[in-house]
Amino acid sequence: MYPTDLVMPMKAELTDKGFEDLSTPVQVEEALKQSGTTLLVINSVCGCAAGAARPGVVYSLTGDKKPDHLTTVFAGFDTEAVAEARKHLAPFPPSSPCVALFKDGELVHMLERHHIEGNPAGAIAANLQAAYDEYC
Repeated sequence: MYPTDLVMPMKAELTDKGFEDLSTPVQVEEALKQSGTTLLVINSVCGCAAGAARPGVVYSLTGDKKPDHLTTVFAGFDTEAVAEARKHLAPFPPSSPCVALFKDGELVHMLERHHIEGNPAGAIAANLQAAYDEYC
């Protein structure tokens, strides 16, 4: 498990922008069952999370359409919450970082690590905004 001092500033990059920090399996289960659209970010300490995923996700929220609910869990820190979140991401294999959009509890859009790695934040934002246009 990563040290708290390392993880908290990375969590804050999303929670300071209105993301709900889900740290227990029950919180994940309740969040993903909500009506409307829910964005779930599995956050990570890796460079692609810092350079593309977190900034891209935040930038994606500057458009007209946005998810109703913003949520996040942290891989390597919120271990049980991440395990619960990953149950809802099937058939996609475990990946961190990753970003998932749910509509009325159903997974409708997924960005896996291989979609994030090597791409600029703007490309991540554009991908998510296209999903928001379709589902939100």
